[in-house]
Amino acid sequence: MTGEIWVLGATGRVGRNVVAHLQQAGAEVVVAGRDRERLNHVSPDARAVAGSLDEVCAQLAAEAPTVVINTVGPFAVTAPQVARACPPGTHYVDVANELSAFQLLHRMDREAAATGRTLVSGVGFGVLATEGILLYLLEADETPSRVRVDAVASVAIEPGVLGEALAATIVQELVDGGREVRRGRMVRARAGGADEQLTTPDGDVVTTGSLGSGELFAAWQASGAASVIGASALVPANPVVRAAMPAIGGVLRLPGLAGFATRRLARIKMTTAKERPRRSSWGRARVEWPSGRVREGWLRTGEGMTFTVGAVTEVARRLAKGEGRPGAFTPAGLFGPEVALAAGAEFVVTDRG
Repeated sequence: MTGEIWVLGATGRVGRNVVAHLQQAGAEVVVAGRDRERLNHVSPDARAVAGSLDEVCAQLAAEAPTVVINTVGPFAVTAPQVARACPPGTHYVDVANELSAFQLLHRMDREAAATGRTLVSGVGFGVLATEGILLYLLEADETPSRVRVDAVASVAIEPGVLGEALAATIVQELVDGGREVRRGRMVRARAGGADEQLTTPDGDVVTTGSLGSGELFAAWQASGAASVIGASALVPANPVVRAAMPAIGGVLRLPGLAGFATRRLARIKMTTAKERPRRSSWGRARVEWPSGRVREGWLRTGEGMTFTVGAVTEVARRLAKGEGRPGAFTPAGLFGPEVALAAGAEFVVTDRG
């Protein structure tokens, strides 16, 4: 790897683990965040850039690192801000999963291509796991008619506060509300709808529901299908809570409430560590073609956050080596489904027709 890799939000769970992995791979890492003392604790040997996000963006624009990794939420705000701060030749990576963040970043595709920048959004478990297995199942000679992807993460809980990045993602997904692709157009749908009970290849039974999310965006881009559903096991299983999700999203759209809810949610403290609830995390895709043929497949990996760290490290490493191409992409959309394997996953495929 050549050139510096900046990690924004380096003191968070994903950020600090990405720093450690990149340094083990021999990368020259710069840690960035608001608190210099905490940054020095994450990596005493790395150069630290401390300040507000505006100040960090101004400095990266002046210094032009090779790759910038953004782990700071809400990504609907920070993704376009950081990506626009990247000068020509500086590549951008984030772990977003909010639909609005993907839409904003992918509107920068032509601008990024014209300035030699690669923008990769959604380099985390949900998006890469689901689009990875979907691309593995797709066949180049026929566009599918219907696609459904499901993200079933199994994540260990660390002691400490929930954190702003995760809190902002949760709130923004509620604000964005439900979405599905119908007749080739993305339309509003009930948040938490299209619920389905799945049995994983390990035998675990989980229920997923649809959201307007990065998984939906990536699956639509990858398949071009006229009907696409993106679902997640993070949608509450309780039917009362699920039914209330649209109303909660509506309230959060009132001026100032989304920011207030994010700050309160971010301060929720997890007092004890908890092991991941299932042995494996899963991305699942089901594809139906006009001919009536159906294929179903699963991507298996371990703890969801560990996979995310591996994915970010792998994508950043490839970009630093000069791989990829200019424009705005999802991770497997740029590097193919094999990037999920490089991050520690395996494919399990079942043909049904």
